[in-house]
Amino acid sequence: MDHDKFHILIKQLYSTVSELEAMFPGRHFTPDGHMVGSIGECLVANAYDLKLEKASNKGFDAVTRSGKEVEIKATQSKSVAFRSEPEHTIIIKIFQNGTFEEVYNGPGNLVWQQFAGKKNRPMASFKYH
Repeated sequence: MDHDKFHILIKQLYSTVSELEAMFPGRHFTPDGHMVGSIGECLVANAYDLKLEKASNKGFDAVTRSGKEVEIKATQSKSVAFRSEPEHTIIIKIFQNGTFEEVYNGPGNLVWQQFAGKKNRPMASFKYH
């Protein structure tokens, strides 16, 4: 993968979003849903040298060199959702300049434990400050 080109394209995407929002005040063109998830997975895989797996695996998106399964969650706000307990989790917040902040990088069970007693729920949300 051409890492420099990847970063340039992400910056261009967010620059285009900013220009559209300036042209149409009050309208939001923020990438969301699958796009934010895919951008986050690629940013994290690139930054942490992870091997991305096929999309929509249950419980993980990438694998470390040692074989640990990693669930990657990305947001542009302050929460992410989980459908199952991951082995390891990396959560990031993506900024409009194409950079990101690591919010959490650790065992998935520590995030999942926040939902103790709710494990039968199909989805759980993780919020941070």
